[in-house]
Amino acid sequence: MSKLSKRVQSMREGIDARAAYSVEDAIALIKERSKVKFDETVEVAMNLGVDPRHADQMVRGVCSLPNGSGRSVRVAVFAKGDKAQEAQAAGADVVGADDLAERIQAGQIDFDRVIATPDMMPLVGRLGKVLGPRGLMPNPKVGTVTPDVTRAIKDAKGGAVEFRVEKAGIVHGGIGKVSFTADQLAENLRAFVDAVVKAKPTGAKGTYVKKISLSSTMGPGVKLDLASVMGTPV
Repeated sequence: MSKLSKRVQSMREGIDARAAYSVEDAIALIKERSKVKFDETVEVAMNLGVDPRHADQMVRGVCSLPNGSGRSVRVAVFAKGDKAQEAQAAGADVVGADDLAERIQAGQIDFDRVIATPDMMPLVGRLGKVLGPRGLMPNPKVGTVTPDVTRAIKDAKGGAVEFRVEKAGIVHGGIGKVSFTADQLAENLRAFVDAVVKAKPTGAKGTYVKKISLSSTMGPGVKLDLASVMGTPV
């Protein structure tokens, strides 16, 4: 095993890997140990008691963070006519139809979220092999296929975070920046966890939320006390 660098040792100092910390203590530890020269993202990882290989155990949804994500989100919108004009007025970074599809097929993907009006889905559907692996495929379940493009753009730029369970049963997402106040991070964390809990699939059996940990981009993970986050674990 390679030896840990002094920087990593310093960040891990004072963190008991076997302990479960309250939300407030975990956030304080993460903020104290952020030693890098950029504003790190604070990330939550939830280990769920699901097997996403089964359709009735898939966990997917969107959470609107009350204090925003701290990220600058570039939004592309598939729309025509009046809806295209509405999207531009709402602040979309890229708006188009066939021209946008050609741009994506050419590998010019310089945006973080894709929104589409329902009539555009036959066109967008042909881009599934490109957008799907990148997590950019519009989906009505998370509000990115909608006639209300103004609201969708506002949500995307205002802190709406999509989540989807991975093969190992883990859901993760960014809940803000280290520069946020402790209260802002705590409020965003609880909003994210609550959204994942509400997205509990019908096929989930036994304990749904097994473990929750918090970390910064370059920092160590801190295990959370489930009762501190959720009240009553599920």
